[in-house]
Formats: sequence, structure tokens, C-alpha cells
Amino acid sequence: MQAHDAELLTGLPPVLDRNVRVLILGSFPGAASLAAGQYYAHPRNQFWRLLGAAIGEDLAALPYPQRLVRLLAHRIGLWDVIAACNRNGSLDTAIRDPRANDFTRLRQLCPALRRVCFNGKTAGRHAKDFEAAGFETLVLPSSSPAHAALGFEQKLASWQALAG
Repeated sequence: MQAHDAELLTGLPPVLDRNVRVLILGSFPGAASLAAGQYYAHPRNQFWRLLGAAIGEDLAALPYPQRLVRLLAHRIGLWDVIAACNRNGSLDTAIRDPRANDFTRLRQLCPALRRVCFNGKTAGRHAKDFEAAGFETLVLPSSSPAHAALGFEQKLASWQALAG
């Protein structure tokens, strides 16, 4: 009952430009990310370490605004599949009443986009939609600390295919 009474949470704006060739989509920002106004702000989330290792830059050591500059320099964008939802806590399994982001203008905003990668299985449920729109897709193991089945090195083996 409480999830339906909760205030609707709104996600973060996309990190995109016309040169983006690879877009990474998460599900929806966790509580720490929403509070900070930054993607993957929880210190135990391995996103910045994984992506940094995959592109050969120590993104985790940079201040957040510089991380975004370096992402775009590598022609990588960042967004989420869900624009708004109700959720208690940070787990994807707690997401209720999800409202998808509007991807209809994606080709217009990012004419060079060719590959859409999904950070985890929840976001990956949308891969078929992007394949149908003509994009290459790749579902990556989640960078979330809740996804402990794989260690960092095992996750990195998959994440290194991201820019492929």
C-alpha cells in the first residue's frame, strides 16, 4: 500500500550529444543517485570502475562533471529506461508504476547511435524494442552491489565488449 501512496520519483536527465555511438541504459537511479543528482552515486556501485576499466580511463577518480565529459569524449551516452516510478528503497524489484522514458527522438538527438547497452536484466527487458528499431543491443551484468553473483573481474569481461 505504501508504494502507491509514495511520491512519484523522477529520474535524471540523459547524458547525450550528437556524437554518441553507444548508449548505456540503466533501470532507474537508486536513492543515493537521486539524492546526489548523479548517475551511479552509491559508493558500492561498480559502474564507474567497470566503465573506466572498459575504456581505459580511471573514471572513478574524477569529479562527477569530468566523468560525464570523458564519457561523451568516448562517444558514450547515459540514461535510464524508466523516467519515473514509485519505489521504496533502491532495488529494481521494488519499482512500482514505472513510466518509460520517451526514446522516440533518440535517432534525432544521437544520429551516430548504433549500440544500446543495458546495465542489468531489468533494463535489459527493453532490448527487444531497441533491436526492433535497428540498434545493436548488449545486456551487461548489473553494476549494482545487489548483484553479487559475479565478481568485478567477471563483470568486466562482459563490460569490455561495450564499445565493440
